Amino acid sequence: MHYVYILKSEKDGSYYKGITQNLKIRIQNHNNGSAEYSSSKKPYKLVWYCAFPKKEDALRFEKYLKHGSGHAFAKKHLI
Repeated sequence: MHYVYILKSEKDGSYYKGITQNLKIRIQNHNNGSAEYSSSKKPYKLVWYCAFPKKEDALRFEKYLKHGSGHAFAKKHLI
């Protein structure tokens, strides 16, 4: 399975959207600082995730959430 997820920074309230095959380990990576891009805003709390059997579908949905109307969709329906 491939997971698209949204984390909320407990430091500044910002959101991080990503994709992974192992959600538990990926959240640990964000919170221990080994995920470089998000390390300055740790700690994080998982606020939403969805599982996709196909990687291509997960990548497509993650891209949607990170661009254009996907921001509004996430804010209105997911977080």
